[in-house]
Amino acid sequence: MKCSLSVSLVVLALASNFASQAAAQSPTLQQGVSVQMAVTSDASPMADADNQDAWIVVVTADGGVYFGIDRVTPSDLANRIKSRPRKGDQKLYIKADARAPFSAVRKVFAAAHEADFQTAVLLTSQPGSPTTGTMVPEGLEVLISPHSNAAIVVQVDPGQPSPALEVNDQKISAAALQDTLKRLLQSHSDTPVLVKTSGLVAFGPIAHVIDTCHSIGAKVMLSTPLL
Repeated sequence: MKCSLSVSLVVLALASNFASQAAAQSPTLQQGVSVQMAVTSDASPMADADNQDAWIVVVTADGGVYFGIDRVTPSDLANRIKSRPRKGDQKLYIKADARAPFSAVRKVFAAAHEADFQTAVLLTSQPGSPTTGTMVPEGLEVLISPHSNAAIVVQVDPGQPSPALEVNDQKISAAALQDTLKRLLQSHSDTPVLVKTSGLVAFGPIAHVIDTCHSIGAKVMLSTPLL
């Protein structure tokens, strides 16, 4: 009986030690404000977004903006970013709810541009992403600019049951977007695709357009208002 008890205690101790090591080795996602991210198919791994010192701006479904876990206004956000020590290769990650008004996300771009960021990464969810456990953040990198001149322009307008799309002022279906962009990029291969909106459009459809651009290797520029 004593031998059996000793063996059991050893097994329990080993199991406890193994569990502790596994927990220490498994990275956990940075804690913050929870949102329902847009689902995309061609986002790239963004492991640095999981670092404790990562710069993450959150836009909630109701348009609220957070820098980390602190709620801020767009103008406050620009000041917060400017005043925080910044590494040379520092990226700005935007974790927007798919239902958030895109106008709120654009204000984040304006704050980022005010703080001299030329790009931002839109964090998204991938099909089949686990709801629990360890995962690597993924996102879509975009150019941000207050200028609106471009050879290829995708306009996303409110519509029912889904937003309406125009490419260079020509109405198209969402299913035709990829082929249309491929054709235009044959003569404008080095030109980023400018994505614009008018009216109240949620972030989700915008993320879908950006994802489609990334699927064919196109860079994306987002029209950014000035603060």
